Amino acid sequence: MDFSFRIAYKSFDFLIFVILSTLLTTIHASIHNYQNQLFNEVGNAYLLPGGSEGLYASLSSDDSATDGRSFIRFENITFWRTQDAADEQSEMEHGTGLIQAVIFEAADRNNIGGSAYGGQRSICCTPDLAKLEGCKQGEVIRIPSATEINWPMVLSIQFNGNDLSTQMNNAEVPIKKTGMHNLFFIACDPKLKGTVMSGKTVWKNPDGYLPGRMAPLMTFYVYMAIAYLLLSAIWFSQYMRFWEDILQLQHCIAAVIGLGLFEMILWYLDYSNFNKTGMRPVVTTAWVVTVGAIKKTLSRLLILSVSMGYGVVRPTLGGLTSKVLLIGATYFVASELLDITEHVGTINDVSGRARLFLGLPDAFLDAFLILWIFTSLSKTLEQLQVSCNSLLSDLMIGDVTFLLCNNHAYFIQAKRISVKLDIYRKFSNALAVAVIASVAWITYEIYFKATDPFNERWQSAWIITAFWDILSFALLCVICYLWAPSQSSQRYAYSEDVGEEFDDEEAQSLTRGQSNGDVSLVKQEQKNGNAGISDEEDESEEDKRE
Repeated sequence: MDFSFRIAYKSFDFLIFVILSTLLTTIHASIHNYQNQLFNEVGNAYLLPGGSEGLYASLSSDDSATDGRSFIRFENITFWRTQDAADEQSEMEHGTGLIQAVIFEAADRNNIGGSAYGGQRSICCTPDLAKLEGCKQGEVIRIPSATEINWPMVLSIQFNGNDLSTQMNNAEVPIKKTGMHNLFFIACDPKLKGTVMSGKTVWKNPDGYLPGRMAPLMTFYVYMAIAYLLLSAIWFSQYMRFWEDILQLQHCIAAVIGLGLFEMILWYLDYSNFNKTGMRPVVTTAWVVTVGAIKKTLSRLLILSVSMGYGVVRPTLGGLTSKVLLIGATYFVASELLDITEHVGTINDVSGRARLFLGLPDAFLDAFLILWIFTSLSKTLEQLQVSCNSLLSDLMIGDVTFLLCNNHAYFIQAKRISVKLDIYRKFSNALAVAVIASVAWITYEIYFKATDPFNERWQSAWIITAFWDILSFALLCVICYLWAPSQSSQRYAYSEDVGEEFDDEEAQSLTRGQSNGDVSLVKQEQKNGNAGISDEEDESEEDKRE
């Protein structure tokens, strides 16, 4: 076989398996139900994908044991051929139609099918291949694995006489090797075109029914729940201790922490039930997904509100409130639809195009929110910087009498704004790191999926999902650290003091500071904190906070 034929052989080999993989959409459920599913024509065969999952090798060889065994079990599998196909057969004949159930690992995909003279790869044995490969014409070409002679596994089911239907014997195939296992039902007889199938298969790992790629997530959610519990304990202890000084922003942070803990607990319970029963109740999983969508939406709105200076440099979001609520509601709907598509029911309920269609709005809204967050954060930092500079300028150019009366008060206000500016700079840096990490991880995720078309790295696929939960938790920890409840919380909240208002007119009044000062300003400073001991105590508290 020359070089060109070898290239053609590999190309057709890859092409045929890509077609099979496209038809075989991964099902995230250990009980795969088939309801009148039609065989699809691929090459010289008719195929029906039965499932694809990562399975670990059995820990026990005792057939009577339940724990420690890994298997694929066939239950109530029934095939129906067309009436025309049945009428062509004699009532007295046996074996009038053959269907084969083929189980193989992704690593052994080249052991299914063959090619005559370097031509197009065939799944079913042809006359030429029967001579070359020694296969039986009309059956699936199976090349025994180098490590296991009985692998790939082929189970045969036949129609008898002119029967319209035939039923497969309930069988259980033990899994002796860890890998990504694929199941296909294949018919090589052209007369079986239009055949449909019903029934179910049960896939089990040694530790339960949870698919291999999802099993580590159950343990991960335990650790995440513990992490949220520790964060909750720290936050709510401070929250209750300084209840009278709590900001509105800190109420929002508390709500996000509570939802995060609740979400992790629900995910663990959902996965635990899945592992025990092999089923994911639609209602239960839908509730988990909804709580997750609410938490993701509130987390993004929290970051957006913080970036706008809500509760710190402005009392409310003003005219932006309706826009923020609108983008929040839109994001919730997009996230809910995408998560329901991925988690509720089975993945092959919708096509890849449908999942892509639902994922695009979610990605677009995330990008829009990131742009809005950084734009708002930039304006907030600029306003704080201008306000701080204005106060310092007034402090330096004021007349002697005004400085003697208000020097300390101005210093306190400038210091407060300086602390706010420092907090927002730290928040901006943390947010920039999070965005860079997100972009880098998305790039890695694309590379991971592009270089693993047959899901052979399924054992590490859980990390793709886990990263986003870790990143979200880390950013929440940063926000909790920067805006932690304390007795000085109100000192850094929005107030009517100098530099705290950022409307255009008030910003102009700050920059028009004259040497004779502002009488109303002096009254506000005296009202908010009289000079003397109280101011010294404020300064001491602020020094401690820094």
